[in-house]
Amino acid sequence: MSEIKYYSEEGLQKLRDELHHLIAFDRPAAAAAIAEARDKGDLSENAEYDAAKEAQGHLEARISKLQELVANARLLDESKIDTSKVLLLSKITIRNTKTKQKQVYTIVPESEANLKEAKISITSPFASSFLGHKVGEVVDVNVPAGKMTFEILSIER
Repeated sequence: MSEIKYYSEEGLQKLRDELHHLIAFDRPAAAAAIAEARDKGDLSENAEYDAAKEAQGHLEARISKLQELVANARLLDESKIDTSKVLLLSKITIRNTKTKQKQVYTIVPESEANLKEAKISITSPFASSFLGHKVGEVVDVNVPAGKMTFEILSIER
């Protein structure tokens, strides 16, 4: 049995878009590359053909994995998220109590984490330190450099 994973609407749409692109564009391109290599002669000594077949195998494996993910995906209803405490899909504004530096993060499912977009995985030690806490609470977070203390300034959806 496959594992059920939860996604935001945006995260699930990205999976669907990638799957569509692989099926609609990459799969025909892989088939064309195999046909072109096959036309070049003896298949037993045709490295280009072998490479094209291997690439097709990787592509089909990725398509299969994405199809499984989409089939077992569950959409999180963002309208029902409690904003009184930090939960999955919460957008939190925190302030380092020592440096007074503010940071904004969105806590997302592991598959949607992207630090460049300030989206941190709910399974990360950093994000999990904030779970269940409310605005105004001070949270100690263990990081590789030691313990840091943050105040939660706001929680949004």
